[in-house]
Amino acid sequence: MLYRLILIFVALLALPAQAFDTRATAAWVFDEATQTVLLAKNADQPLPPASMSKLMTLNMLFEALQDGRVTMDTTFAVSAKARSIGGSTMFLNEQDRPTVRDLIHGIIINSGNDACIVVAEGLSGSEEAFAAQMTERARALGMTRSTFANASGWPDPNHRMSMHDLGLIARRLIEAFPEEYAIFKETEFNFADRSEANRFNRNPLLKLDIGADGLKTGHTKEAGFGLVGSAVQGNRRVIFVINGLESDAARAEEAERIVNWAFRQFVLKTVAKAGTRVAEAPVWMGRARTVGLVPARDVAALVPALDQDGISAEVSYTGPLAAPLAAGQPVAELIIRVPDLPDARIPLVTETAVNRAGFLGRLTTAARVLYARFSAEAPAS
Repeated sequence: MLYRLILIFVALLALPAQAFDTRATAAWVFDEATQTVLLAKNADQPLPPASMSKLMTLNMLFEALQDGRVTMDTTFAVSAKARSIGGSTMFLNEQDRPTVRDLIHGIIINSGNDACIVVAEGLSGSEEAFAAQMTERARALGMTRSTFANASGWPDPNHRMSMHDLGLIARRLIEAFPEEYAIFKETEFNFADRSEANRFNRNPLLKLDIGADGLKTGHTKEAGFGLVGSAVQGNRRVIFVINGLESDAARAEEAERIVNWAFRQFVLKTVAKAGTRVAEAPVWMGRARTVGLVPARDVAALVPALDQDGISAEVSYTGPLAAPLAAGQPVAELIIRVPDLPDARIPLVTETAVNRAGFLGRLTTAARVLYARFSAEAPAS
């Protein structure tokens, strides 16, 4: 039988957080500490990502660093195709032999289309082969609404990413490649003193004191102005993606608004400590008739900052639980419900071990069940 126990956590909520009405045509906002999506607007629609798709190119290069195919000092050749590409560049030419370190800086800070082609040709032989590998790798990483036609985000009808997928690749770069990710907050890079006009990082949030440390801007006529961003304040990190803004000024303003909203409208609250009993469950054929249910880790919930009344929580499990039970055995789920946010689901484990009852205990339990059933079915006198 599925059991549901309703709990009330008080003094955490009152008024729902104010809904955020973004001017972006598509957006995705994510709180990493609680794995909570705070905002999704057209988030799963494949759209032109412009230079924001360079994050996938960087992922491919970071993976090559991680598995030892290249090092930071490995040099790549520059083809005529790379040298002749338009848009943002590092101003590479065929005589250059940039290192992987140079190319990473050139892609992140200069948004170098030439650097992306150099990486693609250096790792896969051709940009076409590299783009096919990017698409295949994206699928393996769960990015199901992404297809790549090139390494740079150059406009192409077959080059598409969803805002959700861009958020997923941002999370991966942050979590899987912390050393390389630190480069995203660097503000300038001037390769061989040629990039003076293009040496500053375009991320507008890096100039502000709001904890921003990445990631990538993008712009084409078709895509509009977009940004994949991330910021850390206290023990929280917010990752967001916006696209379709009408100008770089609108992009900068909207990105700052989203960061301020995400941090100021929501706070992280610990609602249950690890090992603290939140419920009891009946035990079948055990030496104890009940067992405590506890979280194995501290349970934190993201809640609207202005709310005071209380949030609801529900413990769900299939019971009674059959003995024997080991201490720390996952048997239930704590479901925390906050207005306007997805449910938070936290596993609950047994507080103590419960051994199987001996023969006499099992006989007593069976007799008790039979008596209860007989009493329920007996006609009233």
